[in-house]
Amino acid sequence: MAQTYLHSTREQTAALKPLRKRRWGGAAPYLFIFPWIFGFVVFTLGPLLFSLFISFFDWPIVGKVTFIGIDNYIEMFTDDPMFWKSLFVTLKFAVLFVPLNIIIALGLAMLLNQKVRGSAIFRTAFYLPSVISGVALAMIWSWVYSGDYGILNYFLSVFGIQGPDWLNDTKWSLVAMVVASLWGQGSMMLIFLAGLKGIPKDLYESASIDGAGKIRQFFSVTIPMITPTILFNLITSIIAAFQQLTLALLLTGGGPLKSTYFYAMYMYENAFKYFKMGYSAANAWFMFLIVLALTFLVFKSSEAWVFYEGEMKKGSKKKPKARKGGQAG
Repeated sequence: MAQTYLHSTREQTAALKPLRKRRWGGAAPYLFIFPWIFGFVVFTLGPLLFSLFISFFDWPIVGKVTFIGIDNYIEMFTDDPMFWKSLFVTLKFAVLFVPLNIIIALGLAMLLNQKVRGSAIFRTAFYLPSVISGVALAMIWSWVYSGDYGILNYFLSVFGIQGPDWLNDTKWSLVAMVVASLWGQGSMMLIFLAGLKGIPKDLYESASIDGAGKIRQFFSVTIPMITPTILFNLITSIIAAFQQLTLALLLTGGGPLKSTYFYAMYMYENAFKYFKMGYSAANAWFMFLIVLALTFLVFKSSEAWVFYEGEMKKGSKKKPKARKGGQAG
């Protein structure tokens, strides 16, 4: 009797072991990603939703909080000239910065993709500016752009050219900001370099056999094969253009005459200079909608110009014609 009971207990324990193992085995992946999920919810998603919440309030840093509905958004569009000024300056900056950023990063990546001695040294040298802090970068460019002792005006004077006061001239201040922002090309350059390394050499050999020169190969082989990489860098460049703040804040403070008064600086001043946190949150959500709309347009247009290996374009696959007289028996 005792032996029968002991045997039954062992069978039940053996049957429970796979169940316990399956239960903990299913939870193990979630335990590994829990730190990231916790950080995302607490430090990203939580503040994001809270900013949407306070955008409907008159929310001073110190003082009484008052619910005002959509008045912050109404004031932003109808009664705040600085909103339109900062948005226009940011759009002008983006139009200049985004294409130049992609072209220069791709050019550097193509140079580093050549098999030459010391390419690792050049790769490190081109990447280093991207790891310099924004404050250090601003100090370097303030010295370069100085109208009195700047190295850029000294270089121009060697050729008999009188350089302007770059950061205090409304004609050149935004251009100076674009050039300074183009300095940190390291990350985008490496992404392009990875895309170039992934292009099969057989494609260039086939194009060369067909008589295509280097320029023809660049536009017919290189560009189509890295269009997914171009898409990614295009979107990240647009986001970076709308988030530009550090250089303008340290180099010009938005001047001269608000010519470098970016939208991110406009949000920053509303929050930490005028202590209008609710109004600044409304500004931030409008910028989010702008970036979201531009990203959506880029993704929609990508169907016409982005090529994924092994994927055919819409309409390129023709249906086989039906054979006359039916199928042969």
